[in-house]
Parts: sequence; C-alpha cells; structure tokens
Amino acid sequence: MIPSMWPIVGLIAAGILAGLTRSSAKVSGVVGAFGAILSSAAGIAMALRMLLKGTPEQGVVEWSLPWGSLPFGVDALSGFFLLVVYLLSLLAALYGYGYMAGKPPGRTGMSWLWFNLLIASMATLFVARHAVSFLLAWETMSLASFFLVGFENEEKDVRRASWIYLVATHLGTAFLLAMFVYWGTAVGSFDFAQFPRIRDFGPYAMGIVFVSAMLGFGTKAGFYPMHVWLPEAHPAAPSHVSALMSGVMIKTGIYALLRTITLMGDPPPWWGWCFVGIGAVSGILGVVFALAQHDLKRLLAYHSVENIGIIALGMGLGLLGWSYRQPAMMILGFSGAVLHVLNHALFKGLLFLGAGSVLHATGCRNLEHLGGLMRKMPITGTTFLIGAAAISGLPPLNGFVSELLIYLAAFRGATQQPAGLVIPSLVLIGSLALIGGLALACFAKAFGVIFLGEPRDPRIGAAHESKWMMTLPMLILAAACFAVGLGGVLIGPVLVLVVANITALTPEVVAGDSEWLRTTLWGVAFAGAGLFLLVGLVTAGRNLLLRGRVVSRAPTWDCGYAAPTARMQYTASSFAQPITLLFATFLRSSRHGKMPRGLFPAESSLETHVQDAAVEKVYTPAFLFIRRLFERMRVFQEGRVHVYVMYVGVTLLLLLFFAL
Repeated sequence: MIPSMWPIVGLIAAGILAGLTRSSAKVSGVVGAFGAILSSAAGIAMALRMLLKGTPEQGVVEWSLPWGSLPFGVDALSGFFLLVVYLLSLLAALYGYGYMAGKPPGRTGMSWLWFNLLIASMATLFVARHAVSFLLAWETMSLASFFLVGFENEEKDVRRASWIYLVATHLGTAFLLAMFVYWGTAVGSFDFAQFPRIRDFGPYAMGIVFVSAMLGFGTKAGFYPMHVWLPEAHPAAPSHVSALMSGVMIKTGIYALLRTITLMGDPPPWWGWCFVGIGAVSGILGVVFALAQHDLKRLLAYHSVENIGIIALGMGLGLLGWSYRQPAMMILGFSGAVLHVLNHALFKGLLFLGAGSVLHATGCRNLEHLGGLMRKMPITGTTFLIGAAAISGLPPLNGFVSELLIYLAAFRGATQQPAGLVIPSLVLIGSLALIGGLALACFAKAFGVIFLGEPRDPRIGAAHESKWMMTLPMLILAAACFAVGLGGVLIGPVLVLVVANITALTPEVVAGDSEWLRTTLWGVAFAGAGLFLLVGLVTAGRNLLLRGRVVSRAPTWDCGYAAPTARMQYTASSFAQPITLLFATFLRSSRHGKMPRGLFPAESSLETHVQDAAVEKVYTPAFLFIRRLFERMRVFQEGRVHVYVMYVGVTLLLLLFFAL
C-alpha cells in the first residue's frame, strides 16, 4: 500500500466510528469532524511532499476477487487534486462541526459517516489505476453524497433533490460502465497502464471512448445540459457539504476527463472544439440562470456550472494547442484550467460557507427577505465580498490569475495561422468576457441585497455572527484567495509538473516552453504588490492630511425621505431585471402576482419564477415518454408465476443462441 492511502484509511475508520457512536451527537461530531481534520491534514502533507519531490508513487492492493490485484498510484495530476480535496475537506469539517451543533444525534452521527466516506472515495478515485477500483470509488462517492443531500429528508423538496441527484449520477455511471467495458475489452485489460493501447485501434475507437467520457464524466462535472442535478442538490445539502460537493466533488469529472486524455494522448482538433463549445454554453447559460435566482444556494449552484465552463474553455485551448503543436498555447490553456480547479474550490467553498452562515443566523436563504446583514455579521459579510470579487475574476484575487492565463492562451491562438485555432480562440475571448461581466453583475446583486440596506423581513433583525468554528474556515479561505492571487508564481512549478503529466512531456520540456506562464505570474505578483502599496500610501496620506482635524459622520442625502423603509430598496429581481430581459429567450420567466389598481391601491405583489430550459425542454419530455412507454409494458405483468418462469426460460434460450 502506498503512503498516500493511509489518510484514506483514517477517514474510513473515523467515519465508521462516528456512525457507531451516533447515539451521542457530541461524541460522533468530535470523532467524525476531527477524524476528517486530522486525516485531511496528513493527506495535505503527503500531497505536498509528492508535488515538491516530483517522484510518482506506485503500489498494488491484493484481493481475492477477479483481476487478482488493484494498482494504485500518485503522480503530479493526482497529487494536485488530492491537495485540493484535502484542503477544502479540512476546512469544511471544522465548519461542519459548528454548523451541525443542535442537530438530531442519530442523524448527525450518520452524516459524519457519509461525510468521511465522501472524502475517502474522492481521494481513492484520484489514486485508482484500475477500472474496477475507479468505479467502486465512483459509486461510493455517489451514494455517500446522495445520503448527505438527503440529510433533512423530512422536507419534500430535499427528498426530490436527492432522488434527482441519484438518477442523474447513475445515468452518468451507465455511460462510464459502457466506456470501461469497451475500452478494457479492446485492449485486453482493465489496468490503466494498458489503456494507451487504444491508440492502435484508430481514431474511431478513441472517439467512442472520448464521447462516452464526456457524457459520463460531464454529468458529474455539471456541463450544460447535464447539470440539472446541481441546482437541486446544492440547496438541499448542509452548507459544508454543498461547499465540498461544489468545490471538489464536481471536479472529479474534470480529473477523470484529464486522466482519459492523458491515457489516450495525441488529441484530434475536434476534441478541443468540443470542449470550447461546451465550455462557452455552460459558462454563459450558467451565469445567466444564476442572475435570475432568488435562492442564495441555488444561485451559487448555477455559478458552479459557469466555472466548470471556464475550466472546460481552458482545457479546450490546451487540447487545440496540443493538436496544432503550439506548446505555449497548450501550456497556458491547461495551466489556466488546472489553476482554476484550485481557485474555484477556494472561492466557491468560501461562498457556500458564507451562505451557510447566513442561513444559520437567519433561517432564510431567500434573497428577497434578506438585507442589512453587514452590520450584524461583519466577518461573514467581508469574507463573502472577497469570495464574490474572486469568482468575478477581479484582481488581485485568485480568480483573476487563472482566467488571465486562459485569456492569454486564447490571444496566442487568435494570432496563429490555422483557422482551427483562430475561430475557437475568438469564441473563447468573447464568451469569457461576457461571463465575467455577468458574474460581476450577479454578485453585485447577491452581496448588495443580502448585506447592504435594511432587512426586508422583521425576523432578520435577530441575526448574529456565527461561532468561531464557522468563521475561521471562511477567514482562511478568504486569505487563500489573496495568497494565490498574489503568490501564483510560487504555484508555477507545480503547474508545469501537472501539464507535463497531462501531455506526457518531460517537466524540462514544458518548463522550456513556459516563458509566458512565468512572465504572467510574475507580472500579476508585482502588480498586486504595487496595488497594495498604492492603497497603503493613499491611506497613510489621508490620515496625515486629516491629522488635527475634526472628522464627523452624517447620514447621506435621502432624496427627501425622512424615514426610508425596506420597501424603497431594490429587490434582487428588480436589480437583475435589465439584464435578464436581454436573455428572456433562454430564461422564459413566468410571472405571478397582483397588479396595483386604482389611485390608491391597497396591495400589490409580483413573483417571478425561472424554469431551467434543459429540464423543461429536454428532460421532462424525455422522462414522460419513458414513463408512457413503461406503462404500456404493464401488459407483460401477468401476475402469474408460471408466466414469469416462461420469461426466464425464453431469455436463457436467447442468451444461449447469441453465445453460440
């Protein structure tokens, strides 16, 4: 067993022990949370050791079932994703210990069992080197997250969300099972070490594997229109689970796609076009649907679709650079995508923890009822603002760095001769610019409506700041957003190792062609340091000029209203309406309410609701068709045993016929 497996063993042991002690919420919470914290800390240390050392680990686990042994290993790609999963898991576990206080004892213990199994299964997936162990980890991850999503199963919406997630994830698994059966049968082995032999079967076989991987892994990643489980599952799950699912679990689909590309190599150009197209659609529609949401956690869930689209855009440019032998474009594209995996885990984890803090303090996540929380929850408000700026790609935060690398890859491609590079590069530049502008508008709405102004509901007046176990992880993640934004140059060597691992090049070759990467990261670091220096000088100069003077505060001009109320503020819907009207074709908003009548109307109301176009136009008709089809097959349910025995006999005869 390789050393990197020991944190996984620790997570499983802590989870089982938490489940066994579920009669005591305090004991199960301590065992589950701090077992996850200690195991994740050990995992971080081992992942950093591998990335700094640069030497892959290989090992084999023997078992008595078919195939005899299951290989495991850690390389730069696995080590990077292990670092991401353990880092966010550690902070989510600490946050969850405070968040879960007061929950029913038996349910709390089981939630920590599934939480630890979720982390362990994701880590196992990153080190698996055999189709069987990979699928076992994938299925464990799906089931553990299903039970976590259904934690508050007494609510009808939670039960619905958990079942939607289970159906969606198993539809994706069906494509994966078909892919691995086809791939393993073709090469004669289910060991990943033998999978590169698929190249000997030509582009048709590689295309089948690629399309199956996009459908199976893309469902877990949340590519549009396979994203439908995301807006349902994230709002239903506890907030620290939502942070882990959005920040890391959906990245297992990205990791698996990168691993698939690594095993096949030499991608044709249409693979890159496919990623750019899916990335543009996912990024734009994800942020457009986020703008129309009233539920805070649902809004953040759609932003996961948006950011997965940004990662896909970077991967698409990396593949195109690889196909057309443009090393600088390849390195910048893959580096931007990989770095955005880390960045999204940091700022999206921060935003979901902030949303959980708001929900914990107010009992509400509807934007139309919130407001004025900055005065009562200054830590939550400040850290949420940092996360909002980071996800919007504003400097000097981490989201800006990874998006800048993708932009540079696109500009590099747009200046090259083949049209196969110019057109997707221009598509990416336009898409990424639109995504950034819409994301900024969306989080201006979210932060302004939640934390500024006056409370829109009297119940919000009792809000309070969360306990330190919940605010500390948010402060750490906010600091990490600044650290990666300013210190991205320190991550450059790690990105070189990961890109070398993906492209099967030596780190020396990748490092020799990564001049743009180094220059960009150093430039961002110096610019960020200069910005902080400028802010410090302006602050010091202001304090110097105001020394000895009386500085007083007074209310701002209120347009003649002596006693403004919350009814005079923008609502979340009215703030976003000028933008959502531009995308009315995609949003198809439905309106319900009572319009004002007469000179002195007594009451009026307006409520808007947005149905996801993919659900309304694709999945609902498809499942209704399947339902009608199965209803017609009830004729075969005779209710008599001898008829069912006849079915079995006929089936066996048909199987024997095909076997012969």
